[in-house]
Amino acid sequence: MRKSVRRLLITGTAVVGVLAVGLTTTSIANAVATAQEQDRIVPYGRTVTVDGREMNVLVAGSGPEDVVLLPGFGTASPVLDFGPLVEDLAADHRVIVVEPFGYGLSDGTDRPRTTANIVSEVHTALQQLDVDRYVLMGHSIAGLYAIEYTHRYREEVTAFVGIDTSVPGQPNMDTVFPVGLLGAAKDLGLVRLLSGGGGDDDDRSEEYTAADREQMRLISHRTSLEPTYLDEMDRIRTNFAEAADATFPADLPLLLFTEADNLHNPDWLALHEHQAATVDDGTVAPIDGGHYLHHTHSAELAATFRDWRQRLG
Repeated sequence: MRKSVRRLLITGTAVVGVLAVGLTTTSIANAVATAQEQDRIVPYGRTVTVDGREMNVLVAGSGPEDVVLLPGFGTASPVLDFGPLVEDLAADHRVIVVEPFGYGLSDGTDRPRTTANIVSEVHTALQQLDVDRYVLMGHSIAGLYAIEYTHRYREEVTAFVGIDTSVPGQPNMDTVFPVGLLGAAKDLGLVRLLSGGGGDDDDRSEEYTAADREQMRLISHRTSLEPTYLDEMDRIRTNFAEAADATFPADLPLLLFTEADNLHNPDWLALHEHQAATVDDGTVAPIDGGHYLHHTHSAELAATFRDWRQRLG
């Protein structure tokens, strides 16, 4: 019996030792790879100072109307992610892409990622650019933030355009994410190991070059599961809870692009139709595509947007 216990202890100690060595190795490899990748990231856009930190933005094109683009949660590089849509819209608009703190080439922040703070920071960035009259356009969770944004700065926003945006009351937004565990996995290099060091090809169309994809992969390793990212993830449930009954200003025109058939949420289209009905002029435009409609349908989004604005005058 004693020999069995001794062998078990020896085996256990050996296993722990192997795991410790392995995790040390992956941690070091992750740190080295991250440092090397930083040098390979090609800068783009320009920075503005918000609360003493640098926020990255891109300004492209010119025209009689400004369009401000805001990303969905966790988008590695909003500027590159919106690239095809920006290129189309910039032909006759001035387009401003804002990379909030923790996204793209912007700094991180220790300021809580509440809706109020995110909205305030984005607005400050636009003030630095003297952008004060614009269509607000956003993807995914930007739709939730946009409700507070448009109430707070109603005199500046002429319309809101959602790209498969989040809506108050959508299901499963009360999830408690294991942010501590995810952060530890990132620091230990396990996330990089499990991903094989590669990026995610999801549904991006041929409109994205190989160079764009590579840059998005590099930036994703830089931003994903970092403290700013994790704090926003951790506050998703409270940000949704606080906006449970919120609606856009009734006099704000809405154009809501949505997935025509969301397999994970059969009520997705109905939720957006309900949201559109809460304003005087709300339009829902279903598209046969996935959540990232701007990856594969940027030309259709831009064309529909132009027709809609022309109708509104």
